Amino acid sequence: MDQIGREMITPAVTKPKTILVARIWHESNAFNPEITGPEAFEYATGEEFLEAAADSGSTIGGIISRLRGSDAQLMGSLSATAPPSGLVDHGFFLELKDQLLKDVVAHRPDAIALDLHGAMATTRTADAEGLLLSDLRQLVGPGVPIAIGLDLHANVTIDMIESVDVCIACKENPHSDVVECGYKVADCVLAVLDGRLAPVTTMAKIPMILPGAGETASGPLFDIHEMARAFTRADPDIWDISVFNVFRYSDDYDIGQAIVVTSNGKAQAVTPARKLAQAFWDRRQEFVDELVSIDEALAKSYNRQCSRPYVLADMGDRILAGAPGDSTAILEAALNGHPTLRGVVSVTDPKAVRLAQHAGVGASIEIEIGGRLTPGFRPLPVRAVVQGLTDGRCVLDGPYQRGTQCAMGDTAVLHIDDRLSVMLTTRPAFSHDPAVFTSQGIELQGQDFIVVKSGYHFKLNFAAIAEPLLVRTPGVGYYEKGFFTYQRARFWPEHGDACYPISTRVRRRAPSLNRLERVG
Repeated sequence: MDQIGREMITPAVTKPKTILVARIWHESNAFNPEITGPEAFEYATGEEFLEAAADSGSTIGGIISRLRGSDAQLMGSLSATAPPSGLVDHGFFLELKDQLLKDVVAHRPDAIALDLHGAMATTRTADAEGLLLSDLRQLVGPGVPIAIGLDLHANVTIDMIESVDVCIACKENPHSDVVECGYKVADCVLAVLDGRLAPVTTMAKIPMILPGAGETASGPLFDIHEMARAFTRADPDIWDISVFNVFRYSDDYDIGQAIVVTSNGKAQAVTPARKLAQAFWDRRQEFVDELVSIDEALAKSYNRQCSRPYVLADMGDRILAGAPGDSTAILEAALNGHPTLRGVVSVTDPKAVRLAQHAGVGASIEIEIGGRLTPGFRPLPVRAVVQGLTDGRCVLDGPYQRGTQCAMGDTAVLHIDDRLSVMLTTRPAFSHDPAVFTSQGIELQGQDFIVVKSGYHFKLNFAAIAEPLLVRTPGVGYYEKGFFTYQRARFWPEHGDACYPISTRVRRRAPSLNRLERVG
């Protein structure tokens, strides 16, 4: 009898919950004429993906790290990442989407956690993530939790919100907290699975963009994030408030600043969401940048009072805003108007790379560089020495996106006038990281200036070696009212104050039987 009793009270073995993770990451500039194809993406699957991403300075790195420390069983689907650029080839996007859906069918996970950018668009849809998530939700049914970690420059759409249970952004620009964003996504997934979180998602959205002042450590954005933190501290049922500063180079009907609140078991987050959205509108005139001209930036580089170079953000040609990276505006000014300055510039130009390869290392060549991709730009003729030729592969050193594989395509380093180094790349380069230059044999110490095609993230990665300076330059990577032609989007300031109304949407999770289990 005693033995029978002991057997009866022995706990049943609980099968670990399975969580499928994936990353599909791209920020798509609708005004970049170049189509982004599969060759631009770094791609990995399964265990290879999990091992490569686990310690990376990214949201997926945070997700994987946290889940590995839990009792959950982790399953890797796929990772596809590329630097921001033009619209993604729609056929390739469908291949990525279909692979993810096939992996979901094969593994039948209890939950899904994704690292997405949130501003991916293709040649056929302006809301790629909305399409991906809608199809994913239709496949798994309402019972499988889906959580996404997004860049704070995501354009959060109704299709996205209606398809997921948890939607969280990093909170800082520059993005120093992307790993922490991944931790929170994973924590929320685990909490949903063990019943501690019944998520309610409230989104308030206002059709406006931020023309400037995009950093979160100061100015109006700092104050609005402080408001969000105060709301979170005051209500223990609020698990997260994410403030989305919409990507300005998307062209979709549903563009706007978004506040997304994740609360537990109730929908009373409408008030904080709307108050935060209203704060954006009330302070809209404060969102302006303080940029210097190219000549002012080069003069500062010449007159610098410290041993560190200036790192100049080429704001108009920001690859991290989806521009092609083919501008030579700062290079031309330094070459023609500042004969003693030493500097480094990256330029996307596959044709010039091929010409340098043909000439060979050590050759002195006359060549035209840059200006072949962005409308209105023109190539710059120079006489240069080919200093190096590589395959353009490197690993970012962080802290932002540390450990990320960077594939610039065939790359050539030219030396001009014995003082200016030009890194010519076949593909747009993640030049916000010093490793991109040093991997190609370019010495950064002793320079007067370094040009990066980034607006904010470079400040994190160059903090130890250079002084940052934001430079007003031409191109499709910086918003100026009236410069772009928006076909669908309607927002302030492009279309005036009439855009004002705030919209609100609430989604409550309604658990039910997993569709995959039902049809199995």
